Amino acid sequence: MSRILIWDIPTRIFHWSLALAFAAAWLSSLDNRFLYAHTYAGYAFLGLLLFRLWWGVVGSRYARFRAFAYDWPSVRAYLAALATGRATRYLGHNPAGSWSILFLLALGLMVSTAGVLVLGGEEGHGPLAGYIPFQAGDYAHVVHEAGAWLMLAVVTLHIGGVVIESTLHGENLVRTMITGYKKNPGGPGAGVRAAGTTGAILLATLITAGLIYLKGYLMETPEQPYVPYSGPMLPDNATWRSECGDCHLAFHPSLLPVRSWRRMMLTLSDHFGEDVALDAGTAAEIEAFLTANAAEALASEPAHRILASIAADQIPLRVTDTVYWKRKHSGIDDKYWTAQKVGHRSNCKGCHLDADAGTFEDAGMRLPVSAAADASRATSSNP
Repeated sequence: MSRILIWDIPTRIFHWSLALAFAAAWLSSLDNRFLYAHTYAGYAFLGLLLFRLWWGVVGSRYARFRAFAYDWPSVRAYLAALATGRATRYLGHNPAGSWSILFLLALGLMVSTAGVLVLGGEEGHGPLAGYIPFQAGDYAHVVHEAGAWLMLAVVTLHIGGVVIESTLHGENLVRTMITGYKKNPGGPGAGVRAAGTTGAILLATLITAGLIYLKGYLMETPEQPYVPYSGPMLPDNATWRSECGDCHLAFHPSLLPVRSWRRMMLTLSDHFGEDVALDAGTAAEIEAFLTANAAEALASEPAHRILASIAADQIPLRVTDTVYWKRKHSGIDDKYWTAQKVGHRSNCKGCHLDADAGTFEDAGMRLPVSAAADASRATSSNP
């Protein structure tokens, strides 16, 4: 029995690259610290989908969408035959597989588009930064996550179909998508062109884009860590930064509501156990800056999240007392809080590289790598 080339090189590179991009996007979504890597995986995923749309028009025979043109009766008949073990073998995609692939392409475009909306609305980054309201980004986030779960379900069904068809026809379809070749029971026949040049360009583009996008991480050192996202630029005040930053981190006013800052300025004589002596002019200037740029100004994602987590009758005086802060930090191991670089929960600079700027970007967060060593030394020093 002869073999013929069914899947050209670009189709195979697309298939496995898309699977890898989806897996990378899924795994990196489990921790907001990896948002930057998640974003690249999403961009790669979207770019691959756009390539596949183009290749579905100009590609080789079995890659073209016209080879997917099966109506519902054909799909239903194929599924019925599959259930009885008498399904017809196809050199290209079978009717059910064709529909699942078209659905995955459409679903992938929806998930990717929603992701770009989330990045622009919630995070204030990407091509749509400044054009998408925060609330719209929140709604897009729901669509993005729901679509990703639905896509995972369809991918699972697709894998199940591959296993069933491989078993039914005695042909390893996974290996076929690696080599591109299938058995040709009809004898010698004409296969498709390999399109190696297009495949090489596609692969080189993916690798080059990844190196350019992630080069900051590749060049990162403990002395010079990389902060991928830099905005937004929040309002600053020299007097506030000098007076408040003299004893602790100058917590940006966007991290608490107006009522919290007003209460704090009224109780400077007992400022967390300290008597803060400020002249009237300095106190008035600081209070004006704090109240004008409090969480209600909604200048950053943390401001949106913190304000939404505080009940109207609550007046928190510590950022660490807010529901949002507690939720975001609930999964952090105690060894990081006691690490020499951190020491206590209000030392935001111990983990957040942009704490001074007040932006608290997800990708600017680094858990101290010395925490385990600090914990080990503390344990060994105890009798």
